[in-house]
Amino acid sequence: MAQTPALTSQKNIVIIGGSYGGISTAHYLLKHAIPALPDASQYQVTLVSSSSEAMCRQACPRALISDDMFPQEKLFVSIPKIADQYPSESFRFLHGAAAELDHTNRTVTVDPANGKSEKINFYALVIATGSSTPSPLLGLNRDVKDLRSAWTDFRRSLSSAKSIVIAGGGPAGVETAGELGEYLNGRAGWFSSKLTDPKVPITVVTAGSKILPLLRPSLAQKAEDFLAKVGVTVIKNVRVQNVTPTGAGTDSALTTNTTVTLDNGKTLEADLYIPATGTRPNTSFIQKSLLTPNGRVDTNASTLRVDKAGPRIYAIGDVASYSRPAVHIILEAIPILCANIKRDLLLAVGKDESTVGAERAFREDKRETQMVPIGKSKGVGAFMGYQMPSLFVWLIKGRDYWLWTTGNLWSGKQWAKES
Repeated sequence: MAQTPALTSQKNIVIIGGSYGGISTAHYLLKHAIPALPDASQYQVTLVSSSSEAMCRQACPRALISDDMFPQEKLFVSIPKIADQYPSESFRFLHGAAAELDHTNRTVTVDPANGKSEKINFYALVIATGSSTPSPLLGLNRDVKDLRSAWTDFRRSLSSAKSIVIAGGGPAGVETAGELGEYLNGRAGWFSSKLTDPKVPITVVTAGSKILPLLRPSLAQKAEDFLAKVGVTVIKNVRVQNVTPTGAGTDSALTTNTTVTLDNGKTLEADLYIPATGTRPNTSFIQKSLLTPNGRVDTNASTLRVDKAGPRIYAIGDVASYSRPAVHIILEAIPILCANIKRDLLLAVGKDESTVGAERAFREDKRETQMVPIGKSKGVGAFMGYQMPSLFVWLIKGRDYWLWTTGNLWSGKQWAKES
C-alpha cells in the first residue's frame, strides 16, 4: 500500500509505534473493531513508525554476529507490505517519528523520514512506541538502516577483538555474551566445567547478586555455568561507574577500545564494550504530566487507558506503565486493549452501555516466566512458575529466537479471531 495522505473527513485512529504492540493493535482494530462500528467508512487507522520495517528484536544477540544467522526476510518485514491487505482508505502507514503529542488539542506532530513535518488530528490514539536500548546493536532504536549500519561496524571490529566487556546481567546481556562466546570461542567439552584460555575472553558485569534477576537463583547459576563453558566470566555486585572514552558502546563510539571503570575501583580493558543495562522508554514527544517518574506513560493497569490524557487515548507495550516489559505480556494485553477501544468507539457514536458489554480488565501474570538461550544449543528458563529443561528453551526460543512465531503476528493471522 502506498503512503497515502490522511482523509480529513474521517475519524483518525492513530497508532504510534511499528512493533509488536502497534502492528498487532492495527490488525486487531481493522479486523474486529472498525467493522463493528455503524459507519466503518468514517474511520481510518494511521500507523506511525520511525522504521519502515518491523523486526524480531529478541533475535539481536545472535543476529548482530552475521546475516547468515537468520533468513533476513523473516528477521525484517516491510510494514508497507503488511498494510497491502487493507484498503488505503482504511489503513495508512506513515514512515516517521512522533515529535510532539498535544493531548489537549488531540494532535500528533510527526517528522516523516522524507518531507515536511505533519500534524495529525486524532479521534483515538494508541501509544506503542516501545523503548530504546543503550547499545544500538540490540534494538531497532530508529530506522532499520541505522541498525544494519551498527551491525556492519561491529562485525568489522569483531574479527580482531581480543576482549569484550558487556554491562548488564539481564537477558540481553546474558544472551549476547552466550552468542558471542560460542561464536568466538566454541564450547568446552562435556566433562569440563569451563572453557580454559578462551580465544576472546568475555566479561559480564552486573550490579546484582546474580544474573537474570527475574529467575530463581538455581537457574541464574545454571546460566552462569553455561556461560563459563563458552569463555564468559561474570562479575557480580559491582556497577560500571564510567567508561573511557565517554559514549563507548553507543552510536558515538560503538567499536572503540574502552577502559571500563567499576565502582569498586577496578578497571577492565575491552576491545569492544556493549552496554546492555535495560532500556529507555520512547516518550520524549510526550508531556511529562502524562509520565511516571521512570519515564513511562502513566497507564491504567486495568483498562490500558491513559486517563490523564482525555478520552480514547491508550498505551501498550514497553512504553506503558501497566506491567513489566515483555513480549508475551504485550500479546496477552492486545485483545483487552482492542476490546476497550471498540467499546469506547461504540459508546462515542451513541450506543447504549447495555448493548456494548462491560469493559475488559487486564491482569498481569506475574508468575516466573522467562526463557534465556545461552548459545545455539543451551538455555535456562521458566514458564508460569515451572522450570524448563534446557532442551525446551532451545526448542521454543533458542533455535531461532521466536522467528517461528513472528510470521503470523506481522501478517495479522494471529489476530484472525476475536478473543
